[in-house]
Amino acid sequence: PALLARLGGDEFLGLFHGEDAERSAVAYAEHALAELAAPLAVAGKDIYVGASIGVASTDTGTTEPTALLSNADAAMYQAKRRGGNRVEVFGEELRVRVLDRMDTEHALHGALERSELALHYQPVVRVADGRPVGCEALLRWDHPDQGLVSPNRFIPVAEESGLIIPIGTWVLEEGCRQVARWEEMGMAGPAGVLEVNLSARQVDHPDLVASVERALGDSGLSPDRVVLEITESTLMHDARSALRVLQRLKDLGVSLAIDDFGTGYSSLGYLQRFPLDVLKVDKSFVAGLGQAPGGEEIVAAVVGLAHALGLRVVAEGVETHRQLAALQELGCDFAQGYLFSPPVPAEDLVAWEGGRAAFSASAS
Repeated sequence: PALLARLGGDEFLGLFHGEDAERSAVAYAEHALAELAAPLAVAGKDIYVGASIGVASTDTGTTEPTALLSNADAAMYQAKRRGGNRVEVFGEELRVRVLDRMDTEHALHGALERSELALHYQPVVRVADGRPVGCEALLRWDHPDQGLVSPNRFIPVAEESGLIIPIGTWVLEEGCRQVARWEEMGMAGPAGVLEVNLSARQVDHPDLVASVERALGDSGLSPDRVVLEITESTLMHDARSALRVLQRLKDLGVSLAIDDFGTGYSSLGYLQRFPLDVLKVDKSFVAGLGQAPGGEEIVAAVVGLAHALGLRVVAEGVETHRQLAALQELGCDFAQGYLFSPPVPAEDLVAWEGGRAAFSASAS
């Protein structure tokens, strides 16, 4: 390279000139990865080093140094997302993705103040008799121009940008207020247990426990009515720190759940180590009930493991009566999914509860 510099920390920059600059940069990057693959002997031990490398060139239409550096940075993070220890070249597809992310983040900044964010609620029912015992609060964004934006699109942006902290605080506060309102209305089902997701950024944030305490105090909701859901990857990102945070949350009296169990580490060790109360079986396993070979055996093993550890089990993504019947046979405690209701606005859940009550009365 014409220039090789350290930007700071573990970030380095290589500058290439000429007509074949991009090809030369990629070749150099691949050579660097090959060299780094060899172990380094440190204090009698072999240490392995990897790298994520992003390459950007003027072929993408910009010669401005800051823009080129930003493009290379975006390509580097793309390499990290794809597992690391690889080279990614900034191209048109990534450029469109970066611009979309920037637009999404910009619009998301004021979405809360403009009342564009809302909560939808999906009932959680008891498998044995189908009676609702609570609901999960799920965030939705009604963009003024784009309509409903997929959570898979905007929640990762909120997490990466840090906006998930104020948004997550609002979700918890609004969810608690809504359940308290339902309780005043005498809605025994939806006004049962409230399930709220916590992101990795929230678990790492020093104000999390205080924000949960404030939400409970302001709404008057009892702590034993709240279940906070954490993914497996969040727990294992920094297990020691997560354990401290979860124990402080438990001291408030809330319950803790592992969300999407089976898609991450699925470690018996952390199920024993962390102060958990609920295990949520991922919908991909529920979908296999009565369909995929061994589907029942997998869910049976998860349910048996959870019950042996004293955990309640919630099956996610239940869509058919066949799946529900299988869950009843397997002794699963609770379920949620489109078989019962999709996530709906609060007022629609009131109507759902009323319709369900009317159906039960007429059936009897």
